Amino acid sequence: MAPTMTSPSGITNFVINKGNGVKGLSEMGLKSLPKQYIQPLEERISTASFGIKNTEESIPIIDMSNWDDPKVAEAICSAAEEWGFFQLVNHGVPIEVLENVKEATHRFFELPAEEKSKNSKERSCSNNVRFGTSFSPQAEKALEWKDYLSLFYVSEDEAFALWPPSCKDEVLEYMKKSEILIKRLLEMLMKRLNVKEIDQEKEGLLMGSMRINLNYYPICPNPELTVGVGRHSDVSTLTVLLQDQIGGLYVRGGTDKKSWIHVPPVKGSLVINIGDALQIMSNGRYKSIEHRVAANGSKNRISVPIFVNPRPSDLISPLPEVLASGEKAVYKQVLYSDYVKHFFRKAHDGKSTIELAKI
Repeated sequence: MAPTMTSPSGITNFVINKGNGVKGLSEMGLKSLPKQYIQPLEERISTASFGIKNTEESIPIIDMSNWDDPKVAEAICSAAEEWGFFQLVNHGVPIEVLENVKEATHRFFELPAEEKSKNSKERSCSNNVRFGTSFSPQAEKALEWKDYLSLFYVSEDEAFALWPPSCKDEVLEYMKKSEILIKRLLEMLMKRLNVKEIDQEKEGLLMGSMRINLNYYPICPNPELTVGVGRHSDVSTLTVLLQDQIGGLYVRGGTDKKSWIHVPPVKGSLVINIGDALQIMSNGRYKSIEHRVAANGSKNRISVPIFVNPRPSDLISPLPEVLASGEKAVYKQVLYSDYVKHFFRKAHDGKSTIELAKI
């Protein structure tokens, strides 16, 4: 049943409680954006209000055909220091695996609302499987135009048992095939920080837990009035993002470090960004950068990020190897689960989460 357009509670019930998401609103053919989604002027993505640069400037694109070439490691570490974002081509994850997980994402979101909402916060049989909309609706003054399925990886057995059948095989294969790439990236980034070897303890700290999101950004009426995702930096060690060919991801950067730069989709590429956990562990050498996603008025967009994280029980702080030369720590030790809870209990608000760890 359609929501009453004049009733905020009707729309909230339809989108959130009934599991229709913003996809359900979009498919009703709304002519105007419901007011719950209208962002304050300063948060809207437009060239005038947001300092978006219409230039060819963008994040580095790095060819990983020859992983052992020192120039590749140099390019990756420099991009992590200067941009916090880069795109990889010839990264070793088969194109077929990437295409399959994109198809699986569409397949999940094409399911009836009743089927998708079995994975909602109220109905899911596990906290590790969550279908939702926006980011943190209870904390947001204006909602974001996005639906998502979030899957926390514990084990292959649990994933087979609990993840939605419409997408679990393809998602697991994508995660498996990405693991070699993730380990190689971390080796390169750690070497620059004087960490000679990633032992079992370090590996657990850097990539001891993983979460994958399937994100769906449906066609939006008045896309200029809202956002797909608001300004934020990730709380991960690294994020590995697969995006489709629609575009809409913007990162804070450029020569002035204040402009919003579009990340144009490159077929077969993966976008890598540094998360807050690695910024803290590198004592600020690697940068976790603000980014955001625009809504689209004519096309449905999907993206599939893998969040590579410390374990919830890990204490994160600048690595001893980083401070060995006498460099002063700019971050204190924080329990990773506390850091993540702080991030999720508020609306997206730029880089404010990392203030929790500053000395």
